[in-house]
Amino acid sequence: MAGLSFILIGSNLGQRETIINQSIKMMSERCGEVYAVSSLYETEPWGFTAEQSFLNCVVALRTEKSPHALLEELMKIEKDLGRERHSVEGYESRPIDLDILYFDDKIINDDDLIVPHPRLHKRRFTLTPLCDVAADFIHPVFKKSNKELLNNCEDFSEVKLYKS
Repeated sequence: MAGLSFILIGSNLGQRETIINQSIKMMSERCGEVYAVSSLYETEPWGFTAEQSFLNCVVALRTEKSPHALLEELMKIEKDLGRERHSVEGYESRPIDLDILYFDDKIINDDDLIVPHPRLHKRRFTLTPLCDVAADFIHPVFKKSNKELLNNCEDFSEVKLYKS
């Protein structure tokens, strides 16, 4: 039985829109059925300063992979698209970032994977595109819909629709 997963995509280095489109194509080829993609949003960096703003969107994905196998494949896609992980503490600019926000209604808290994403409720740049594809999806820990989480989000950073 296929699992339902929501993946946040972000990019602020290189040809951001092209890289995001490539990542969606690769997810479709390697991870499962991409059945919905949010609008693309331009957002300021969260938790650090960078010269280039981010483009973000959320993909709804049906996958036969386990959550850990999905994470492994997403990390391979990031690497294939030029992401280099450094041992830097905190956040940094990157050509691609793929985060599992939800996997069905599972709650996972392992060393290498935490689902639901532990900061999704604190980030307007995550909740805005997530509401495009799953406004009524209920957060399994907070028992609130994504729309409710967005309406109560204390992050007031700018998230604007991207016009390519």
